[in-house]
Amino acid sequence: MTERARFANQEADYQKLNLSDTIEPWEDGMRTSESGENFEWWYFDAHLSDGSALVITFYDKSITSPSDGLKPAITIDLDRPNGTHISNELPFDSETFHASHDHTDVRIADNYFRGDLKHYDILAATQDVKAEISFDNVTPAWRPTTGYIYFGNHDQSNFSWLPATPRGEASVKLTVNGQTETLTGVCYHDHNWGNVQMLKVMHHWYWGRANIDDYTVISSYITAEKKYGYQELPIFMLAKGDKILADDPQYLTYTESDPVIDKKTQKPVHHKLEYDYNDGQQHYRVTYTWQQTVLDTRMVDLLPQPKRALAKLAHFDGAYLRFTGDVQLERFDGETVVETHHSVALWEEMYFGKTLPMVAKK
Repeated sequence: MTERARFANQEADYQKLNLSDTIEPWEDGMRTSESGENFEWWYFDAHLSDGSALVITFYDKSITSPSDGLKPAITIDLDRPNGTHISNELPFDSETFHASHDHTDVRIADNYFRGDLKHYDILAATQDVKAEISFDNVTPAWRPTTGYIYFGNHDQSNFSWLPATPRGEASVKLTVNGQTETLTGVCYHDHNWGNVQMLKVMHHWYWGRANIDDYTVISSYITAEKKYGYQELPIFMLAKGDKILADDPQYLTYTESDPVIDKKTQKPVHHKLEYDYNDGQQHYRVTYTWQQTVLDTRMVDLLPQPKRALAKLAHFDGAYLRFTGDVQLERFDGETVVETHHSVALWEEMYFGKTLPMVAKK
């Protein structure tokens, strides 16, 4: 029997979760316990003044096997304009992980991710890269209603998301192979957590964010697992400066096109994603156009032995891919395009489930 998947967007959900429309600093603190399949991570990315792209993530557990307990790790991915790519993952002992429930204060050994929804500081050092970052919000913290998605007829499982910095301005001191430079950039930070292994409830998703002149876009299109009828869960936010312009998914039309098969992961990748938002008063269209796959990872390769062997026997073929390319924003007045903007964008595809037929989604 198919079970439901839904956004926790009812008044009773806000009351149950002790939330309101105002986002509080504790919401970007630790939201889960160490037990069971609970997991959590804090994510940061930036487009830097020299053309580099930097991504840093602090994890409390392995996202592929969260029931194994605390396994803190830090990942850093750095893409240079000359084509150089550095991808580091550094695991730590469980006792090195500490996080506050009152505000953002995550520590893994000597590394930290700290902030209060307005200002943040990060220190992250891996094998090849050390990053010292200070950033301030331009666009205020936002979440899609409560930020929770419930899975199951009794809302027993959840995946949750807080874009604490939809857009920020960052100063970055970057040391790579002993060479230090100070850069500036436009940045993004979000925070994810849940109480169930993601591959049990989600089949796949696209997620992206972009800064397009004064506009900021956050977009996601999640497809739940077969157990939940492949329920589609759209998320969209458009802001200009510090003002949220559009964020109600009932007015969103999503289209994906130009599919290809990624050679390494054998997962479908759509070279064009379109989010068309029209509430009758305002009409915007955001289009992501693929230019490069900067990361393609088979999840089975991240598993420790013997889980890797068992996953291969079970034909688990989950994958994670990250892309860069062009993003176009169009604003309409009636049927006429009155504004067009372009920028560089970063987006991802997480594909846990068995590959579905490549049917155009409109």
